[in-house]
Amino acid sequence: MERKMWKTSDFDYELPPERIAQTPIEPRDAARLMVVHRKGGRFEHRIFRDLPHYLRPGDVLVINDSRVIPARLFAHKPSGGQVEILLLRQLDGTRWEALVGGKRIRKGGRLLIQRGNIHLEAQVAEELEGPRRVLEFDTPIGPLLRDLGHTPLPPYIQQPLQDPERYQTVYARVEGSAAAPTAGLHFTPELLATLRAQGVLLARVTLHIGIDTFKPVTTEYVAEHTLHSEWASISPETAQLINQARLEGGRVIAVGTTAVRTLETAALHAAGITAPLQNVGAQNEGLSEAHPGISWHPITAFEGPTDLFIYPGFRFRAVDALITNFHLPRSSLLMLVSAFAGYELTRRAYQVAIVEGYRFYSFGDAMLIL
Repeated sequence: MERKMWKTSDFDYELPPERIAQTPIEPRDAARLMVVHRKGGRFEHRIFRDLPHYLRPGDVLVINDSRVIPARLFAHKPSGGQVEILLLRQLDGTRWEALVGGKRIRKGGRLLIQRGNIHLEAQVAEELEGPRRVLEFDTPIGPLLRDLGHTPLPPYIQQPLQDPERYQTVYARVEGSAAAPTAGLHFTPELLATLRAQGVLLARVTLHIGIDTFKPVTTEYVAEHTLHSEWASISPETAQLINQARLEGGRVIAVGTTAVRTLETAALHAAGITAPLQNVGAQNEGLSEAHPGISWHPITAFEGPTDLFIYPGFRFRAVDALITNFHLPRSSLLMLVSAFAGYELTRRAYQVAIVEGYRFYSFGDAMLIL
């Protein structure tokens, strides 16, 4: 196959602003579903609740059960200057890595937080790259977030969310994400029950999503980009369920790119390849098109950080099919989808989706890539 060094501009496209979904559709499973057949390059236009037509008994639906925390905090400096904090990940009992927006937020600086009767203070313990800071709070903040924080929404969503639970999946239970695993927003309890009744297995994994996942890649060449690590886990029971299902002929259907990265990290661990995984995506560096299908490997249980960056040329080991939303141009998410579906087929699918009026991004419609 032709070899090519992927440029970030290869993953750019023009999206009319009206295609960006501002509100979630009701009910959840009424979203549209584009079914993309890698074999033959065929598209079907369905509704998300039609998903059971494409899954078989013995298939495993792998969901990310991470829950979005109310990670957006408003603070001020002793001088009165306004500061906005977005918590990214907890480092220990009182220390958090965060994005901090405000002027002259320097090491040693104090930030004051007040909401209702709650008064907190945070000190800037470290200055990291760009607006990233390590903040040390004067008390463990986790138990207070429900009363103190706000649900963070992507910047392209301009309308306020009436019900914060609509930015959570119905199966979210492990708190820790700064953004939702949005492919899972389309599921309802009734749809999950229908899938179980027809013999589809449900497997839970966890990946706590950092805000970097959704940022555009800014380097000229894709391989130069670095993903910040995110905490992920697969239990021994889940790994055994998935491996057994694969041995018996079932397919692994990942719900979202975060489930893909967790599963592929687990497959790499099983092969003896552990963190850092940043350069694993370049193992077949520069292939201009992905082969549909995978060479299956077993997965293993793990818990810890993953910085796995997947783009075209990556050899998938664990995932047979993918449910995902329509992603931002130049994003690592679009690069992952292009690796799985194939670059040219993904570009064509996005062009068709724009012409057909699909809704894009977090509250938008979905794709099923088979």
